[in-house]
Amino acid sequence: MNDASAKDHLHRRLRRDREALLWKLDGLSEYDARRPLTPTGTNLLGLVKHVATIEARYFGEVFDRPSPQPLSRWQDHDGSDQWAAEDESRDQIIAFYRRTWEHSDATIDELALDAPGHVPWWPEPHFNTTLFAILVHVLGETNRHAGHADILRESLDGRTGMRPEHEQPIDEEARAAYREKIERAARSAVSITL
Repeated sequence: MNDASAKDHLHRRLRRDREALLWKLDGLSEYDARRPLTPTGTNLLGLVKHVATIEARYFGEVFDRPSPQPLSRWQDHDGSDQWAAEDESRDQIIAFYRRTWEHSDATIDELALDAPGHVPWWPEPHFNTTLFAILVHVLGETNRHAGHADILRESLDGRTGMRPEHEQPIDEEARAAYREKIERAARSAVSITL
C-alpha cells in the first residue's frame, strides 16, 4: 500500500465515523441530545462538541494551521467542550463540527503522511509526530466516542447502528429474549465459579 492509498483509506474511515456520530442526534429532543446519561455527565451533543474540538486541535494546532473556529488555549481545558451550554444550540455545535471537518480535510489533503507535527500536550518524547500518527489518533478518538454515542442512543430509545441505511426495526420481544439469554448465561457462569 502506498502513502496515497493509506491516507485515502484512513480519511474515508474518519469521514464515515464523523457521520455516524452526528447521526446519533437525529430525531432526538433538545433535552435528550443534551442531558447527562452517565454518572460523569456524558451526553450526545457534548460528544459531538468534544470530537469537534479534538479535530480542531489535532489537525489545526499540531500542524500550525489554527482552526478558524476560536478555541480556548489547550492549557486552559476545563471540560466545557464536553457539554452544550444553555446558549449553544444544536445547530451551532453541528456547524462547528462541519467547519472543523472542512479545515481538517484541507490539512489532510494538503500534507503528506510524513508531514511533521508537534503536540505540546503529549509527553516527551512523543510530542513530535506526523500526519499519519495524528490521523490514526483522531480516527481512534472519533471511533471511540461514536461507540459511546451508540450506547447512549440505545439507552434512550433503542436505536442502534452506524448508518441509517443499516438500521433494523426494533423488535422488542426478540431483544428481550436475547438479553434474557445473556443474563441466564451470566448467572450460570457465576454459580459455576462459586
